[in-house]
Amino acid sequence: MKIQERTGAGAGRSATPAQPSVGDRLPTPPRERKPALAALAVLLILVGALGATMLVLRAGDRIEVVKVTEDIQAGEAITDNNVTSVMVAADSGINYVEWSQLDTIKTYKAKSTIYGGSLAVGEMFAKEEQLPAGKATVGLALKEGQYPEGIKSGDVVAAYRVGTSGSSSSSDSDNDASSSSSSGGAIVDDARVEKVANDSDSTVSTGSKSLTLLVDAADAAALASAASAGEVAVVRVPGK
Repeated sequence: MKIQERTGAGAGRSATPAQPSVGDRLPTPPRERKPALAALAVLLILVGALGATMLVLRAGDRIEVVKVTEDIQAGEAITDNNVTSVMVAADSGINYVEWSQLDTIKTYKAKSTIYGGSLAVGEMFAKEEQLPAGKATVGLALKEGQYPEGIKSGDVVAAYRVGTSGSSSSSDSDNDASSSSSSGGAIVDDARVEKVANDSDSTVSTGSKSLTLLVDAADAAALASAASAGEVAVVRVPGK
């Protein structure tokens, strides 16, 4: 009888241990706060905002300056046809020629060749035309056939003595002229054309041109002598 009673008393029990209820979970440890990371994030935000502000202010500090659109040779001046205006960021370290100074800079001459696309700065110009050391300028009055078609400022040319004067009765003079014309040597190998002017007769064009060449000072006398006799022809050669 006792065995039956014990069996009956344990019949309603489950072999599985009881699980804790949902409300009885173990407490989780509190999250560790990192104030240093938070401060760094705030600092980065402030730095970014300051940088953006400086960029905006910098972009607004712009000036209108002169930009060269066509090559300007040494000794030439700026004109309305070879410049335009552009906006650039102001920089106290660069002596830009501002657009408001255009009329003033027109009275100055380029010290050396200024290439198209360059921004004009004050150091490129001088009040008076300045020749490079060891150089001289020589003027030539040439007839059609003594110069290549389309010759222009900035071209590099060689100058040759051509023909004879034909006015000298001296055999020595004739021999010298013949020797000079047949030698084929250039008076000047690489002169740069500084200026080109067409004939001034607006009614009947003679095809003549007046050239100003920049040459080595040592060649100036020989070239001027040949030019005065009308015995010079120029040909275009590759620039050096």
